[in-house]
Amino acid sequence: MKHIPRKRFGQNFLTDHGIIDAIVDAIHPQAGEPVVEIGPGLMALTQPLVERLGKITVIELDRDLAVRLRLRPELDVVESDVLKVDFRALAQRLGVPRLRVVGNLPYNISSPILFHLMDCVDVVQDQHFMLQKEVIDRMVADAGSSDYGRLSVMLQWRYAMENVLFVPPESFDPPPKVNSAVVRMVPKAQPAVLNPQLLEELVRVAFSQRRKILRNTLGKWLEEKGFAGDFDLQRRAEEVPVREYEALAAALS
Repeated sequence: MKHIPRKRFGQNFLTDHGIIDAIVDAIHPQAGEPVVEIGPGLMALTQPLVERLGKITVIELDRDLAVRLRLRPELDVVESDVLKVDFRALAQRLGVPRLRVVGNLPYNISSPILFHLMDCVDVVQDQHFMLQKEVIDRMVADAGSSDYGRLSVMLQWRYAMENVLFVPPESFDPPPKVNSAVVRMVPKAQPAVLNPQLLEELVRVAFSQRRKILRNTLGKWLEEKGFAGDFDLQRRAEEVPVREYEALAAALS
């Protein structure tokens, strides 16, 4: 029975075998590795992965798809909203220190998924995700770029990231109205030690009015925090490198 893609789940199924092969090559899975796939759908990526791995854990919200997936003994199926999955508990259940996480993420909730995983980054070896290209451009953007913003700073604090593959709309059924890409995310072994909530608040305030210099936005916030250190506020938020935001958050912590 043919599965009809469900808009409420953000389902766009990958059908281009050349792209699928390129994604699997980028992931470079090795037999026995603990790989977790978010949103396996119709198994376009799952099948070639499991052929190399032998077994794979999949997280699927769609009940009809989960029923089909359970018919495959090589699949460990977690039927759940990924935002409710405890990845630390999952790693413990699988008896491994860290997981490799992959998936074609629903574009409508991609940022919440990324931040959910960042909360348990200590049990993640690496992540390979297909996302809207525009989102990945923001994730990997350098300071000074118009794509550089809150997402860039928050994720680059914790991950080394690389845009590894472009994926056009015609690679999917149904084709989305946007271009896609694949990003590789590797947790940093020694990220700057700081309060994540404080960094999030700091960059939210800094980028709240991108066209204004920071004296008019972040300056007032720093005064309220009693900050007496040196920080150049005669810049716009997008001109400040990640390492300076990290250092400021660390000083405030």
